[in-house]
Amino acid sequence: MPRKHRRRPSDEVRDVTRLAHGGAQQQTRRGRDWFVREIPAHRAEKAYRCPDCGQEIPAGQAHVVAWSAEHLFGDSAAVRDRRHYHAHCWRLS
Repeated sequence: MPRKHRRRPSDEVRDVTRLAHGGAQQQTRRGRDWFVREIPAHRAEKAYRCPDCGQEIPAGQAHVVAWSAEHLFGDSAAVRDRRHYHAHCWRLS
């Protein structure tokens, strides 16, 4: 009889946090906590301006979207203030 995979409580908490933030992972950058989600090329439907280098991220280019995990006005305000970065700009920051 096959054994069932038992989930640890820590796995469940991590999954719930990931779902609550749209699959984003929490990272620390520049001394602050951020939620970060990778946007694959096939889902990149609009052009954005990278706040790090100031260059355009064209539609169809994979990139990263990030928002503060510590926003003064809460999660809703943080999501409204999210920014799109070139993946290499985010990694170098």
